[in-house]
Parts: sequence; structure tokens; C-alpha cells
Amino acid sequence: MTTTFDKREEGFEKKFAHDEELRFKAMARRNKMLGLWAAGILGKTGADAEAYAKEVILADFEETGAKDVAHKVMADLQSKGVTEQQIRAQMSELLAQAVEQIKKSG
Repeated sequence: MTTTFDKREEGFEKKFAHDEELRFKAMARRNKMLGLWAAGILGKTGADAEAYAKEVILADFEETGAKDVAHKVMADLQSKGVTEQQIRAQMSELLAQAVEQIKKSG
């Protein structure tokens, strides 16, 4: 026998799972866009740019949070004069874009 409380709890669990899935998708999309942005600065195009973007996406699985992604891109762009502040600003902007893209795609 399912109670109102059980239904409400199930609803919260589904919303949490949905929100986590959207967060994961937004972060992965942000990381890909960041990788493509950084690849452009590094002079990479086409398949090389896509391969670099995949490296950035995979860097996100090294530790919790976005520090691992930022550290990878910072290390790669240091010789190009790109600052940590510029990278963090780009990450914030791209995350907002990724969230909007995901919302629009349904």
C-alpha cells in the first residue's frame, strides 16, 4: 500500500536523479567547450581539437570538482600567457551556455 508520503519521497528521489543527470551533462558539455576553446588558443583544429577536448573531459574524472579541469587547461595554456582568472571566467561563462543548451534541447 503506497502512501502519500511514499509518493512524495519517490518524487523527490526522481527529481534529485534528474537534477544530477542534468548537472553531469552540463559539466561534460562545459568541459568539451572549454577544451575546444583552449585547443583554438593552442592552434589545434579539426580532429586534433576534438582529441584535446576529450582530454579535458577525461581530466574531470581525476578528482572531485572542477579543479582538475582547470589545472589541466592552465598547465597547457601557461606558455600562451592565459591566466587562471581568464580560464575560470571562461569556465563560468561556458557552464551557463551549457545549461542553456541543455534546457533548450529538452
